[in-house]
This record gives sequence, C-alpha cells and structure tokens, in this order.
Amino acid sequence: MAEISIVIPAHNEERFLPKCLAAFRRAEAYAGISIEVIVVLNRCSDGTAKLAEKAGAVLVHEDEANLSKIRNAGAAVASAPVLLTCDADSVPHERVLAVILRRIQSGRVVGGGCLTLPERWSLGIVCSVGAVMPYLIWHGVSFGLFWCRTEDFRAIGGFNEALVSIEDLDFAKRLKALGKQRGQRFGTVVRAPLVTSCRKFDQFGDWYLFLNPRFVWRVFRGTDRAAADQFWYEVGR
Repeated sequence: MAEISIVIPAHNEERFLPKCLAAFRRAEAYAGISIEVIVVLNRCSDGTAKLAEKAGAVLVHEDEANLSKIRNAGAAVASAPVLLTCDADSVPHERVLAVILRRIQSGRVVGGGCLTLPERWSLGIVCSVGAVMPYLIWHGVSFGLFWCRTEDFRAIGGFNEALVSIEDLDFAKRLKALGKQRGQRFGTVVRAPLVTSCRKFDQFGDWYLFLNPRFVWRVFRGTDRAAADQFWYEVGR
C-alpha cells in the first residue's frame, strides 16, 4: 500500500507534468516509500492524459473550472494515509516526502505547506511576492504544496468548493485551526523547497500583480469568477 497519495490538478500540462512526476518519483526513491500519484484531468486537449497514464498515474476527470473541485476529486479516490496536493507546474525537492512523513509521524504537526521558490527572479517578482507575504505571515501559513493525513483532509471538508481563488490559503487556515484544537502546529517544509514555474509572470508580466492591487483584491475575495477566469481558468496554454 502506498504511504502517500499525491493529487496533481492538470489542465493542458504536457509541458510541465513530466518534470513534476519525475521529481516525485525521485522523492519516492529517496524516502524509500511507495506513492500513489493521482492526476486530475481538467478540460485537457493536449497529451496530458497519455503522459500521466504512461507514468503510472491514476487518472480522474473533473471538467469544472474550479480548483477546489478538481483537487477534491483527486482526494476522493486517494488510498494512502497521507495526502499531498501539488500543482503540475511545480518541481518538489527530492527530500520533501521524507521530511513530510517524519513530521506527520511525530504527531506534533497537523500538516502544512512548503517554502516555494520561483524558477527565476526579477525585481517585479520580488515586489509581487513581498506584496502577499504579510497576508501569509499574519495568518501563519504557507502554500505551494499541502500535506496532511487523509482523514484530516476529509474531516475539514477538503478545499472549499464555493471559492474559485485563494482556496489554497483558505484550506491552510482551516487545517491550522484543526491542529490548534489538538495542540498541533501548522508546519512548513523549508529545507526541501518547491520550485514553481513563472508562467503567470511570463504571460502577464513580472510587475502585473504589484501594479494592479485592485485585481489582487478581487482575487483575494475568492468568489470573483471573472478575476479567476482572467488569471487561471480561461488563460490559454
């Protein structure tokens, strides 16, 4: 039986998915465990499905433009006691699974996120990151990829399907609250960071988020369908 189920949402991800999957296999080997990879196909018109199937992933279909529903669809079929969700355009560190298992098994941590680094840096990206960091620090959470016991994921209802954006930060806050009830803390994997693509900056420009605070505010509302479509769901790849 797999020790960790990994849920990866995928909307036309043939460019990025192979690197993500290969990295998780390296992390699997480093940790000396078995993983279950679940790729949730969302309105794919490219070769994502074939790549995922060839890599031995479990395939799930969810065509609604809602990342909460997409992630929850994958989590619904997860069979491992520990659940992890990660975007397809991100590359995990080879030590990340070993670190996550060690922290979960300690009993002191309810779950958490991961230090996330962009694949490249620029002044615009630095300023954009700086603009959202106070929110994360205020709530004491992190993002990038999320990990917790599968039973705890289901206990808090997974991702909030009423949200079309910031569903990740909402999930982190609710997971942290569950841990607080038990005397557990929210953990962040720092020494095995996640590297994520800068494709949004490539598409919109490195300064877009910093120079458009009103748009960022709309995104942080969580329910602005037009803003979510503009930045995520209806953007060509």
